[in-house]
Amino acid sequence: MAKDLYEILGVTKTATDDDIRKAYRKLAITLHPDRFATASESEKKEAEKKFKEINAAYEILSDKEKRSNYDQFGNPDGPQGFGGAGGKGGFEGGFSGFEDILSSFFGGGSARRTPNAPRQGEDIHVKINLSFEEAYNGATKPIRLNRDEPCSTCNGSGAKDASSIKICTYCNGTGTVRKTQQSIFGQQVVQTVCTACGGRGKTVTEKCVTCRGNGYVRKEATVNVPVPAGVDNGMSMTLRNEGHCGQNGGGKGNLVIAVGVMPSEKFKRVGNDLYYDLPIGFYDAAYGSEIIIETLKGETKCKIPECTQSGTKIRLKGYGMKVLRKDLYGDLYVVVKVETPKNLSSKQLKLLKAFEDSLSESQYPQLKKYKRSKR
Repeated sequence: MAKDLYEILGVTKTATDDDIRKAYRKLAITLHPDRFATASESEKKEAEKKFKEINAAYEILSDKEKRSNYDQFGNPDGPQGFGGAGGKGGFEGGFSGFEDILSSFFGGGSARRTPNAPRQGEDIHVKINLSFEEAYNGATKPIRLNRDEPCSTCNGSGAKDASSIKICTYCNGTGTVRKTQQSIFGQQVVQTVCTACGGRGKTVTEKCVTCRGNGYVRKEATVNVPVPAGVDNGMSMTLRNEGHCGQNGGGKGNLVIAVGVMPSEKFKRVGNDLYYDLPIGFYDAAYGSEIIIETLKGETKCKIPECTQSGTKIRLKGYGMKVLRKDLYGDLYVVVKVETPKNLSSKQLKLLKAFEDSLSESQYPQLKKYKRSKR
């Protein structure tokens, strides 16, 4: 179970912003790495762990919106954040903002990302709309999009030619520089991205005229998206390596597709089952019948039993929706709707009245329970 953030900082839930700030500063100084310079490795690790906790707690409780969400929902991201961090309210995964500080303090911890390392391209998000029949059968949908592609002129280097690429003299090709800055602990040496080369470790003296030094160009592309049978409205699909190109030799991003399915005029979908309203006449309901109906698999016969009541559900096994990525189908439930005839003539009404009066209580068990005025 995740620890309470207020307990981590040693304050109450009614603590003011100033109380929280003072408690954090006091704990941060207590856990300063200088105090553990001669400590054992286990003590250093324990101090690092606690330092992570107080930083994560302070990051949330010092932000009014995050604190409000945490107080109300137990999660700084609000109700939508549940489940995003191993079911622990998002607290366990909230340390990334302090990795550089921890690394410089403790000389280790988690590995810092090299600025000029290969970076994967960004994902592209699109939406496609399918008819109900396309969702049932599956389809291939072409999508036109604009995405970043490696520049074919410079092969992604951003330079006019190879001689235009130089090692950055400011960072000596590392992509990072160290600088001293003032913090609550005093002067600290931190590592930052080199501003001269943007973290690439190299500079370009003459840029490629095609991509203007970016290393990539925006191009229009058409991607044929194979939509499997059985998809439902609101689902999403991911096509690997169909997004924007990466940088510094990184791989492509992905194409993330949100699926929308148009409703059917005939069928209502519930999971993999389908529901179909079938109007029938009074005679067919009383005597029974066999009616041909149109399903997504084609025509089939639906047997109406004798004395079927309105609202009765008749199951047609295997005539429902295709189960996603399985050779299975849901069921089709035919919901019988007994239709009352309109615009009856006086003769027809007399015949109906005579017929109804001829019925016994056992033949009309529900209706005979109620008294009615004379007609």
